[in-house]
Amino acid sequence: MQPPSSAEASVTSVNGLRIQARSVGQRIRGAGSVLHDVSLDLAPGRLTVIAGSSGAGKTILLQTLAGLRAPTEGTVLHDGTQPGAPGPEFGFVPQEDIIHRELPLRRTLVYAAGLRMPPGTTPEAVAASVDRVLEALGLSSRAATPVRALSGGERKRASIAAELLTRPRVLFLDEPTSGLDPVTGAALLRTLRALAEDGTTVVLTTHTLADLLRGDQVVFLSPGGEVAYAGEPGALCGAFGVGTVEEVYEAVAEGVRVERADPSAVYATGVPSDLPPVRRVGAVRQWALLTRRGTALLLHNRLSVTVLAGSPVMIVAMFAVLFRAGAFDRAAPDPGSTAMIMFWIAFGAFFFGLTYGLLQICTELPVLRREWLAGLRIGPYVASKLTTMLPVLAVADVLLLVVLRALDRLPAAGWGTYGSLFVSSVLASAAALALGLLASAAVTEPGQATLMLPLLCFPQVLFSGAFVPVPRMTGAGEAISWAMTNRWAFEALGSGVGLESLWGTGASPLGPPLLDSYGDSFGHPASRGWLILAGFTVLFLAVTWAVLVRKCRQGAVRSRAGR
Repeated sequence: MQPPSSAEASVTSVNGLRIQARSVGQRIRGAGSVLHDVSLDLAPGRLTVIAGSSGAGKTILLQTLAGLRAPTEGTVLHDGTQPGAPGPEFGFVPQEDIIHRELPLRRTLVYAAGLRMPPGTTPEAVAASVDRVLEALGLSSRAATPVRALSGGERKRASIAAELLTRPRVLFLDEPTSGLDPVTGAALLRTLRALAEDGTTVVLTTHTLADLLRGDQVVFLSPGGEVAYAGEPGALCGAFGVGTVEEVYEAVAEGVRVERADPSAVYATGVPSDLPPVRRVGAVRQWALLTRRGTALLLHNRLSVTVLAGSPVMIVAMFAVLFRAGAFDRAAPDPGSTAMIMFWIAFGAFFFGLTYGLLQICTELPVLRREWLAGLRIGPYVASKLTTMLPVLAVADVLLLVVLRALDRLPAAGWGTYGSLFVSSVLASAAALALGLLASAAVTEPGQATLMLPLLCFPQVLFSGAFVPVPRMTGAGEAISWAMTNRWAFEALGSGVGLESLWGTGASPLGPPLLDSYGDSFGHPASRGWLILAGFTVLFLAVTWAVLVRKCRQGAVRSRAGR
């Protein structure tokens, strides 16, 4: 990759941010003191490399300088003032990818720009910004390539591209060259240097020895989290009296330090920023943009498409094999089969919603955290998951009811009956989707979400009231059944199809005893179950919102209203 010139990096030079740290200390719960008496001055438009052995506190220092962690001791200043809420002028690239992998690169950046750029930005301006960063980072030829098909170095540059869409004044990067081959890593450092020469303040951590000599300033941390050296790269080896960078690591490990300048002299140059506040993208626009992006991601994800298509087919096949036709024939009904058909419709709707929701959040948590720092609200994000998936679930529920009626596994009835069954099924799917989103938000990786599937399904089967009617349960079992959305879906479906009437008037001798064992389970209007299912949906979504807010705020200096 050829490094871009500073003219290519930006049409207009950026006014970089001055970062100052005065006697900063940082204590982490469970780890103790990880930074001690760190004093630094990072000038605008310079590339600063933070190095040190593993565990020296490089990432913690980067987060502290960025204002994402409040120092437990000392002060961090941005342009002479306390760090404000991160915004478009702030770029942060963690070690994880912070863009989705399913969509083509250019389309991914267009969505990222829509969330970051000010309200009222025209599509033409968004496109121009995307084209600018693609050219600056040497990715124009890969614009139509899905992000997952990019090389490791290209994905690193793609994450950086998302941060450069709004021309940030400062860019923080956590080990951007980790895992890259030497040639690709060197090219990436040249790109970052070009950004610094254009005015952006660039700060990065690294384990790569060659990176130490490619910056304007090196900050070398000792194993105890102290500054062992801060100065020009060319003077690094000479300051420790060694000939190679490898020997610098050995010297620092042995406790060698370099005399530092008086920190009090560093802070006279801080200048408060007079930049006007940047308007945030509104909640409604965020929700609409996230819904469009979520739909595109869904259609481009092969696993999601497989689950979408496979789940209804599996449930319908199960019905065709398990149940004979004509169970709802009023002349000779089969009460036991009718109850089981209603239960499996309820469970099918639950299974659709749960499986669709379980992988929606945990797979993109690093992206969410970074976009939250850029101004994304959690409420629109959670709402977009519902509006993306619920129409798909509604279609699946409709197909399930239509096919079951065509196979004579449901009764011949009017629009009122099937309207009731449809509403019950959709609300059951919505509650299960919300439960899946909550589980997805609570876990830390997709593997854990997969393990949650049987754990969440089994109680819904056992305590729904289908196999053991609620009146026949123990007191503890009945109490647990109140928390099962499948119970309320099962009862609403049974009420909607008229199981009490069918069992009470049918010729089968099983009807009256079965009706007696279920008590008044199907004696309430279906709307009762609808209200309970809707309540569960709202509750699960609210808890999902709270979990995501907590996860996004972890390590941040302050919470921000509306997130």
